[in-house]
Amino acid sequence: MSTVFDSRVCELGEGPLWHPERQQLFWFDIIGCKLMTQEDGASKEWQFDEHVSAAGWVDRDTLILASETALWKFDLVTEEQEYLVGLEADNPDTRSNDGRADPYGGFWIGTMGKSAQSKAGAIYRYYQGELRKLVNRITITNAICFSADGKWAHYAETLSGQVMRWELDEDGWPIGEAFVHVDTSSEGLNPDGAVMDADGNIWIAQWGASRVAAYDPDGKFLRAVTVGGRHSSCPAFGGADLRTLYCTTAAEGLSAEVLESETENGMVFVAADVAQGQAENKVVL
Repeated sequence: MSTVFDSRVCELGEGPLWHPERQQLFWFDIIGCKLMTQEDGASKEWQFDEHVSAAGWVDRDTLILASETALWKFDLVTEEQEYLVGLEADNPDTRSNDGRADPYGGFWIGTMGKSAQSKAGAIYRYYQGELRKLVNRITITNAICFSADGKWAHYAETLSGQVMRWELDEDGWPIGEAFVHVDTSSEGLNPDGAVMDADGNIWIAQWGASRVAAYDPDGKFLRAVTVGGRHSSCPAFGGADLRTLYCTTAAEGLSAEVLESETENGMVFVAADVAQGQAENKVVL
């Protein structure tokens, strides 16, 4: 069972990142155009002029940041942004969504329609200065995560209920075709953000189900951790021993009556001693 970690309500909480050098959790409110954290016990946030959704860590004070038009270097101390590469900047209908660093120093980022237009999104990898499209015509990109040994990448088309698995080569590029790893379509579950633990299990936030569910390396259900918000959106392992599970949630799409009676929707939740996570990979620019 989880408890509230941060009580600020996000319209669309997403992209939690545990920075291993700073021992600090960062996350986003995509609709609110905010990067959020807690620092020395106090709430802190950065406001942007467009949607921001995902990040990776470059060094102690630098993140790679995905916005609706570009990838950026962002300095947490000076708050300076440095442009890296455009991300569907010529398409005003799309924005960035789920993203994560891979074990090779690359950064994967998905896009989607701002109104979830059918097949408007794609998945890209940014590596050694190149942004390459990997998956095209996807509606809601999610569940981007990687096995600790660097052999497998994962992603989801949320509407399909399926999480795909894709083999990677020695530079982290996909080999062959992706195949179904976890299939929750018959249960009516919606895979959102995901992260892998040190044992090769995948932990998937399931939108609308108030939980993060774990599946073993063969894709079989293991167990689930309940979170307080209906729309669990993305998990992250953190804490000094990487055994703490954090999860963002969203208030988006819930009625005024639900939000008034269930005030925890949109908050960030935490559960202690869940499983042995792996440290987030460093992005090499």
